[in-house]
Amino acid sequence: MNHTFAYLSAGGFLGLPITPDAPPSSESGKPFAMAGVTWDCSVTNHPGSRLGPGAIRQASRMLCDATHPLFDTSPLDELVDLGDLLLPNTSLETMRAALMPQVNALLDRHEMVWLGGDHSITLPLLRAYRAHFGQPLACIHFDAHCDTWTDHFGEPSGHGTWVYEAFKEGLVIPEAFVQVGIRSSGVREAREFVNDQGGRIYTARELRGRDGAGLQDVIDEVRARLAQNGNPPVYLSFDIDVFDPAFAPGTGTPEPGGLTTAQAMTLLEGWHDLNWVGMDLVEVAPPYDHAELTSNAASTMIWTWLCGRLAARAST
Repeated sequence: MNHTFAYLSAGGFLGLPITPDAPPSSESGKPFAMAGVTWDCSVTNHPGSRLGPGAIRQASRMLCDATHPLFDTSPLDELVDLGDLLLPNTSLETMRAALMPQVNALLDRHEMVWLGGDHSITLPLLRAYRAHFGQPLACIHFDAHCDTWTDHFGEPSGHGTWVYEAFKEGLVIPEAFVQVGIRSSGVREAREFVNDQGGRIYTARELRGRDGAGLQDVIDEVRARLAQNGNPPVYLSFDIDVFDPAFAPGTGTPEPGGLTTAQAMTLLEGWHDLNWVGMDLVEVAPPYDHAELTSNAASTMIWTWLCGRLAARAST
């Protein structure tokens, strides 16, 4: 069925055309692709992140030729924008069932960037990556919330349960799961779940007032942790509410006391040459944004990750 809705994106990232039928990277020579997952029916508070992909793409036009000042590279010639995936929009399980075959096909063709949507999209994405690589993944998870609750207000799954479910399903390597920026309220069992399973949580409190060289120990510790686990494939899941609302007010569940955009960029730059295999950026809700602060932050994080990937590929 053709699930075409009015809120799907009209223009591509960095001004690229939307080409849903783009040839695979082996034919096009463009290794990276982007697709939107416009789903926000699993949120706790404000909906609106189905509009995130379009807002992120629009904000990315401010990056002009997209040449990164640190990596001195631009993704314009290495990226295709496939537009937004056509999905039902009322049932989480129906959405995930429609999403999975599309994701599986795209992982065979490109290294993907996924634009959310709410954070419930990450679980089916990890299921697809686990099957594609035949092994569980390492994961770096930027977020205000631990997303380790065992249910979603009485429902079995939602945007706050995906980490718990990913651990229970064996989609990720517990010791190679890293959370950054966690600070929301929650019982100890949820807050400390990742630590208790052998992973590492860098809370927002732990990172307060630290940037630049002050984050080098975090960069080094994560590198060492991944090396100890054999440098497995690494997936990035970036929830925009990791930022303090001063930097990203346009999200459904804002939490004061978060990271700055500069801190996140320092970490992404420092980890640019990890064994990345894909990323998502979720929970951008334009109806609650101001002056495009949130969509600009989101597009910049994606651009930084892509340019870092290109720089790492060029050096090997």
